[in-house]
Amino acid sequence: MFSHVMIGTNDLDKAKAFYDALLGTLGVRPARVDGHRIFYITKTGIFSVTKPINGQPATPANGGTIGFAAESPEQADAWHAAGIANGGTTCENPPGIREGSTGKLYLAYLRDLDGNKICAMHRMPA
Repeated sequence: MFSHVMIGTNDLDKAKAFYDALLGTLGVRPARVDGHRIFYITKTGIFSVTKPINGQPATPANGGTIGFAAESPEQADAWHAAGIANGGTTCENPPGIREGSTGKLYLAYLRDLDGNKICAMHRMPA
């Protein structure tokens, strides 16, 4: 359904260092830099970070979350640890299993350097 997700940043160099470390735990190669944007290109989609083209400051979406697929709870934990080690802050509950109408999910939430809410998610076996 989606071709890509793009979020804003106020410091592209810091965002690249943060997301290179964070997404590296999921097996994603470091970003390709394209002027005022960086791109993480995978077989399943593209994640991009940009300085706003209108020249205004980047702000996080209120109520928005961007989720990244993790292959295991351990990978989600490594993702979370890399985020904290690179300046991110934990949010929501600590990483762990949540149960809901979609089954058991292992979730790890962070806020990135610009306040965007991001999550690593692993669907637990039924």
